[in-house]
Amino acid sequence: MGRPSGKAGLVGWALFDWATQPYYTLVVTFLFAPYFVNGFMSDPPHAQSLWAFATSAAQLTAAVLAPVLGAIADAGLPRKPWIAVFSAMLILGSAVLWLAVPGSEGAVPLVLLSFGIATLGVELATQFNNAMMPGLISERRLGRLSGFAWAIGYAGGLVSLALVAGLLVTSPDGGKTLFGLTPLVTLDSATREGDRLVGPFCAVWYLVFVLPMFLFTQDRHGTRPANNPVPEGLRRLVSSIRNLLRAHRNVALFLLARMLYADGCAAVFSFGAIYAASVFGWGATELGLFGIILTVAALVGACIGGLVDDAVGSKTVIVVGLLVFIVGSIGVLSVDPDEIFFVVPVAEKPAGGGLFAAAGEQVLLAFALLIGIALGPVQASSRTLLARICPSDQTTEFYGFFAFSGKVTAFAAPLAIGIVTAVTGSQRLGISVSLVFLIAGLLLLAPVRATR
Repeated sequence: MGRPSGKAGLVGWALFDWATQPYYTLVVTFLFAPYFVNGFMSDPPHAQSLWAFATSAAQLTAAVLAPVLGAIADAGLPRKPWIAVFSAMLILGSAVLWLAVPGSEGAVPLVLLSFGIATLGVELATQFNNAMMPGLISERRLGRLSGFAWAIGYAGGLVSLALVAGLLVTSPDGGKTLFGLTPLVTLDSATREGDRLVGPFCAVWYLVFVLPMFLFTQDRHGTRPANNPVPEGLRRLVSSIRNLLRAHRNVALFLLARMLYADGCAAVFSFGAIYAASVFGWGATELGLFGIILTVAALVGACIGGLVDDAVGSKTVIVVGLLVFIVGSIGVLSVDPDEIFFVVPVAEKPAGGGLFAAAGEQVLLAFALLIGIALGPVQASSRTLLARICPSDQTTEFYGFFAFSGKVTAFAAPLAIGIVTAVTGSQRLGISVSLVFLIAGLLLLAPVRATR
């Protein structure tokens, strides 16, 4: 483990989350994904299925590669060169999303492939950045550092969303941005250039803000690479897999629990905006404001969660966060234009009503706030809990398992959502599958011991 890093190194490491979060906020969740389903393609249920299948393929590939590459890196190789390679994948894949012109059905395979490459790049780059964390700060302050980084990430997502939705993307009807302004750059609304600009915007944002991590955050120190790091890393990986259930059963149980609840969280957060857009017909203005509200909630949750983590423990924060997340998810799925709580009828949105004027929209927002508040602490404390219970000399490898646990079934929830949606034609039933993963993960987390 390296010596503790200075303030510049810690800030540079935390800014990695600031650099990557806009991709999740703008592309995966609030703007491009709903546009792909409800604007780029003409059949929303079919489009949701394709998006889900592409997501599952990228997540499965990341799950398979993460522990293998982590083991190779733990044979003494530095982490930053790996991050650079995966960063290039993220930048290239994001930039190509500009080609998603409405009605160009022939571009669908290229757009989905580019989305998959970008997703694979951001996931694997995140794994290697996470593995640097235990060497940057003392163990007793890990919770605050992880929570601070997640909060910085959500702040990055919030700022990027405000810039894109508030200053660039316009409503197809009024031609104004979320803030009621004329866009800074004239964009063609007929070809949805505002929505398509999201991909290149994320590529440039990441390129700019990942630089402090490369410049100021220390990489591995005091470790001599193995003479043959690839075979040595693979040998260690096989040994670690054998020992995981025998010598590290507690870590294995945590990884299994996270494998399920992380999949459920990601599915709800990724497809929730798609569901809301489909149910209420939200456009860029409503989705942009919805994203800002949820991102602020997640930022606040991550800040509070990091402090509480160091006070009461990572596991407690995760358990409470999952319970709140499950309640919020059920609440969101209980809403449609005519009913709330599945059976309570509500009036339709009044003619000429403003943003979120319908009762159903307001109830959905309230439950979505619970999801946002809970997500940050669950993510940050999961990263911290692993650092506190895994062997200190195998951090990259175990963060490879961590990434594996978060992605090996990450294809399963989107795949299940895609299948159920395709079979039933119901987006609500499709997304409800994610609740199974959340509850199962929570139950498996109960016996995990939160000490090394």
